Amino acid sequence: MTEQKNTNDNDLPKDTAKADESVRYQEVKPVNNKRSGLIGSAVAILVILAIGGSLYYYTNQQASKLSVENQSLKSELAQLQQLQNTYQQRFDNIDSMFNSQKQTIDKLQNERQTTERQIQDLQTRFAAISSADVKSWLLAQADFMVKMAGRKLWNDQDVVTAVSLLKGADSSLAEMNDPSLLEIRRAINEDISSLAALTKIDNDGIILQLNQLANQIDNLRLAGFERNGSPMDKNDETISGSLSDWKQNLSKSWKSFMDDFITIRRRDTAAVPLLAPNQDVYLRENIRSRLLIASQAVPRHQTETYQQSLEAVSTWVRAYFDTTDPSTTAFLDTVSELEKQPITLAMPSELKSPTLLEKRVEKQIRNLLAQNEYVEPPVAEAQDAQAVEAEHNTSESVQDAAADSTTADAPVTHQGE
Repeated sequence: MTEQKNTNDNDLPKDTAKADESVRYQEVKPVNNKRSGLIGSAVAILVILAIGGSLYYYTNQQASKLSVENQSLKSELAQLQQLQNTYQQRFDNIDSMFNSQKQTIDKLQNERQTTERQIQDLQTRFAAISSADVKSWLLAQADFMVKMAGRKLWNDQDVVTAVSLLKGADSSLAEMNDPSLLEIRRAINEDISSLAALTKIDNDGIILQLNQLANQIDNLRLAGFERNGSPMDKNDETISGSLSDWKQNLSKSWKSFMDDFITIRRRDTAAVPLLAPNQDVYLRENIRSRLLIASQAVPRHQTETYQQSLEAVSTWVRAYFDTTDPSTTAFLDTVSELEKQPITLAMPSELKSPTLLEKRVEKQIRNLLAQNEYVEPPVAEAQDAQAVEAEHNTSESVQDAAADSTTADAPVTHQGE
């Protein structure tokens, strides 16, 4: 124990020296720690500021990005809302169109049913009318024949055809076997009798005679010429070639020489206008033309034209042709007979049967209308107009739907991208 105490006592100076040094060090060390603490604080502040700035920048960038994405989402949402409204409107239009089409179809079906009922009614009425239709047709046929007989009689003066038509009308009325038609049939028979009493005119025969006269014109001999065309007072002055006939030849030569100065013609008729031999062709053609005009006037019943043409033919033939020649005489006789031949008939002013038959037809029509009163169906044009309007509306709706679908199918652009 004593040794240990000594040892401790020896060590006391050393510990005291160490304590002094530590104190000294401790007095110097706070100055260095304070300086390093300021530097560390500054560094920490700078680090904190850098980190804060980085965080602020990052946060600001994220906020901007989120704002842009938010705006893009809002725009897309607005477009989607617009498309939803468009589709909803389109669906509403299609729904209204279907309702309109359904109403139109229902209306058309009702009209079709109405039309079918009217057609059935018409068929029933037609079946009821058809039983008496034969008599109506016979009466209408008789009326038509009587009217045609009047036209043939007064327009064409064709008595034969008119009588045939009247007989056909009487036969049609006889098939009806109706006693109330006896008065009309009596009037038709009276008309037939009055027309049968008329003098018949053979128009075809007259035209054939005129054509025959036109063919005979070339056989007529001009006045003052022989048949061979030489003058009537000219003798045979041909000089023969025999020497023994020198006296006759001399006499003929002398006479021929004297004929050049004086020409004597013998005429037994009155003086007529002179006509050159080479101009008789024009005369004959003019006469033939007049005969053609007369033949054309016969079927037209133009009495004045017919008479004037024949008078001109007779005058020209008597003036320029030899009336003593038998062919000329026969030609003039035929022309005179044709001038006396009438080409028109004294037609009656009216027929009795047309008036009576027309009254009976009117009575028949009134009876049919009274028995078959019928209300006309709705006008077909209105139905067609409605159908066309519905079809037009359908086509417009389809076109609008197609245009909307084309617009809706366009791609949506994301602004954020």
